[in-house]
Amino acid sequence: MAESKKSATLTLDGKTYDLPVHSPTLGPDVLDIRKLYGEADVFTFDPGFTSTAACESAITYIDGDKGELLHRGYPIEQLAAHSSYVEVCYLLLYGELPTASQLADFKSRITRHTMVHEQMHNFFRGFRRDSHPMATMVGVVGAMSAFYHDSLDINDPWQREVAAIRMVAKLPTIAAMAYKYSVGQPFVYPKNALSYAGNFLHMCFAVPAEDYVVNPILEKAMDRIMMLHADHEQNASTSTVRLAGSSGANPFACIAAGIACLWGPAHGGANQACLEMLKEIGTVDRIPEFVAKAKDKNSGFRLMGFGHRVYKNFDPRATVMKESADEVLGLLGVDNNPLLQVAKELERIALSDDYFVSKKLYPNVDFYSGIILEAMGFPTSMFTPIFAISRTVGWISQWKEMIGEKNQKIGRPRQLYIGSPKRDYVDIRHR
Repeated sequence: MAESKKSATLTLDGKTYDLPVHSPTLGPDVLDIRKLYGEADVFTFDPGFTSTAACESAITYIDGDKGELLHRGYPIEQLAAHSSYVEVCYLLLYGELPTASQLADFKSRITRHTMVHEQMHNFFRGFRRDSHPMATMVGVVGAMSAFYHDSLDINDPWQREVAAIRMVAKLPTIAAMAYKYSVGQPFVYPKNALSYAGNFLHMCFAVPAEDYVVNPILEKAMDRIMMLHADHEQNASTSTVRLAGSSGANPFACIAAGIACLWGPAHGGANQACLEMLKEIGTVDRIPEFVAKAKDKNSGFRLMGFGHRVYKNFDPRATVMKESADEVLGLLGVDNNPLLQVAKELERIALSDDYFVSKKLYPNVDFYSGIILEAMGFPTSMFTPIFAISRTVGWISQWKEMIGEKNQKIGRPRQLYIGSPKRDYVDIRHR
């Protein structure tokens, strides 16, 4: 951390305390309160940590007011237009865009780690067929530490590197296996000749009885979905991975913790919740009814897939995702799909209705990604696992950055205690 050139003064009970103020590369200044408890015997109170920087990071930057998302300084719009998911993985992990030879080597290492230990096939059979794929993934990814003992030492830089490559390479295979298991089809092994996104589609939709050719438009759309979800600063699941990692837990356990957190409908499950809302609406003629409910403050109903906690402007990822949605829907058609008809009409209303525009309730990335995945043929239960595949590289990049910190400490939030004061035990006969 750079030396602080500014400070703030806090006066409490007649005493004055000087608090350093740090200036980041981008974003607002940060008030350093690390010594406040020791010097003044007070904590700060920030539910949800919405105004607290819990770490230093050089990976991703978000400006919610401007609708800006940067990976290592590169705008997401430029990456989506010119890059690929695997290249963005390299960027997040190593800090710079790769040369041609570096990218070729990285792709080769990822490709040759896509298969999972054959004994892990038996592990899947311990789950019920109707298990949610996220439940399966939490268990299987956590169990990777039982299969890959040579990449568990977090103090060994090479083992950290191997764990990172394995995680990025194997998560699509594990997610595809979870999907195949849930629908009663045989597992499909990865194919080294296919791209990262194309290989995932092949493992999900191919069957041994016939050939499957990956459609290039769907392959590009899947690559974009993965790229746009690769990292998103210190969100709930990333913070969970960092918190788990701060205890010294192995990387597979940390990513499993991130997957568990991502499962929540307010986080990674938002696109699934969005599609379930579209199914509840059902038909285009019922949209006005639900729009009216969304505008009614007393209804308790809100449209899923609109607006964003961080972005107070248009989500920059949604702009790119909308392009992919239009391409996919143009390829597959929506005339015979009532769900997608509802989505398109709801999108039109949200972009033109003064109520939504004034409140900046634009369709977000979850809205468009859900539409694309539905059109591709994925069940809603697979939406969050695909998010988990995409975000794994962000999690592992953040984990590696945290482990490399010189003064890394175990996470230990404090609390505002509102329970009973100290009291004496009362014998059960006198209560």
